[in-house]
Amino acid sequence: MFPKSLKVKVSIYLTVVLVVVMVFFILLLVRQERNEQLRILIGHMTQLSQVIERSTRYAMLLDEPDIVDKIIEDIGKQDGIKRVRVLDKSGMIAHSNYPDEIGDHIDKKAEHCTVCHEGKKALSDIPNHKKWRLFETEGRHQMLGNMEVIRNEPSCSGADCHKHPKSQSVLGVVDITYSLDEVDRTMRAHMVNMVVISIGFIFLVSLSVGWLLHRLIYVPLRDLENGARRLATGDFDHSIPVRGDDEFGSLALYTNQMTAALKKSRGELEEWVQTLEHKVKERTQELRRAEAEVARGEKLASIGKLAAGIAHELNNPLTGVLTFTSLLRKKMPEGSQDAEDLDLVIRETKRCASIIRRLLDFAREKTPEKKLADLNQIVRETVQFVERSAALQQIDIAMELDPGLPQLLVDADLIKQVVMNILVNAQQAIEERGHIVVQSRLHAGKRLSAFGDAPVPAVEIAITDNGCGIPEANMQRIFDPFFTSKEVGKGTGLGLSVSYGIVKSHGGEIEVESKVGEGTTFRIYLPARAPVAEAESKPLESMQ
Repeated sequence: MFPKSLKVKVSIYLTVVLVVVMVFFILLLVRQERNEQLRILIGHMTQLSQVIERSTRYAMLLDEPDIVDKIIEDIGKQDGIKRVRVLDKSGMIAHSNYPDEIGDHIDKKAEHCTVCHEGKKALSDIPNHKKWRLFETEGRHQMLGNMEVIRNEPSCSGADCHKHPKSQSVLGVVDITYSLDEVDRTMRAHMVNMVVISIGFIFLVSLSVGWLLHRLIYVPLRDLENGARRLATGDFDHSIPVRGDDEFGSLALYTNQMTAALKKSRGELEEWVQTLEHKVKERTQELRRAEAEVARGEKLASIGKLAAGIAHELNNPLTGVLTFTSLLRKKMPEGSQDAEDLDLVIRETKRCASIIRRLLDFAREKTPEKKLADLNQIVRETVQFVERSAALQQIDIAMELDPGLPQLLVDADLIKQVVMNILVNAQQAIEERGHIVVQSRLHAGKRLSAFGDAPVPAVEIAITDNGCGIPEANMQRIFDPFFTSKEVGKGTGLGLSVSYGIVKSHGGEIEVESKVGEGTTFRIYLPARAPVAEAESKPLESMQ
């Protein structure tokens, strides 16, 4: 499988290119070296042929053929010289370092004769480039042949020993054959050396270029790859190292700037999403509260109509029963069983009449008669009314009232009824020894649904008890009419419903916090505003 790493790919491609270049270079160099060796060798053999030609001429002038044989024999013993022969014009071997072939004739079609006898007439003047030849023996040995023409010069034709006429221009040929085995061995050794040097050169170049690629290209690319990978996973804190002022350094710098911009954009987007979620959550809660208020209002209106009808139907019969029972009670002697029974009837009839009266108050939705009042004083009077009965149950009632509260435009009797209902519920929620804390304080800005989204100054009344608490399942129903968790005969379920209506009619809100086994806190918020007539004659700041 082909590697995917850029570093490995570049190294492989570079090595292949270097190998191809070096092979071509070695072949070219070997060829050039061989040609140079042949050129030197040809020059040497040409000089040697000329030496033999002059030496043999001198010996022939002396008519000493033995000296010629000796010269040829000595020359034939030199390294590399395979054969030295002197041929006469007829092609007979006159002298040779191989005595056995002396006197033999050579065919004109032989490879070393065709140069002179390639036409119908033998050449008397041979060009230098045709004096040497390359051929191969039967044992596949490379040979280099060279010949030199022996001319019939005047010194030869005029000598007493000369047997040839002056008209004959060529007396014979000196033929030397040189073995190229040593040259081939030298060239092979040179080739091996060059291959080894080339391999070392390729290794060093590959190593050097690989290191440069690793330092200048691969390391910056790896940094960019790691940065891109971490950026893809959402890591905007990773910074790519800037290793120089080249293109990779500029790319790393711009990538870091892009990452910083993305991080900033992502932070802004997350903040915007969180803000949007928070706003959606707030709007959803407000919508749910509005829906709950609308549903509660519709429920209260329906129950109010039903209660008004029932109250009207029951009020007159109960009045008659109470009247005639009271008259009968007056006729009965004290302590009699009939008197006790009539007292029970009168007591229960009055309780029914009280329930009907509260039903009528709930159904009629009495309009508050608002006047400036001291809220702390209203709380004190209400607490005084219930603290004696609370003391009998060993319940302490503590007041923590803010003396700096402004006067409020409220219906004092209705606010007393609200505080009374909550105090009675708190008292009934404490089974034995406990305490109730009533607090008041001023809020500079409180959002009330009756005033929209703008915060308004408001006064808070908080009533906290350490009673049994309200279960979570009942928290959404405590303000529903006739809903109660008390035992039969201890509650009608109208107290909190009436209180809720009274607070809403004053433009306020009522909230509850409770934990089962720890206690409950009711918070009543009333807007702190003065009447128009008072506002004209007295600034609002002085009222607060």
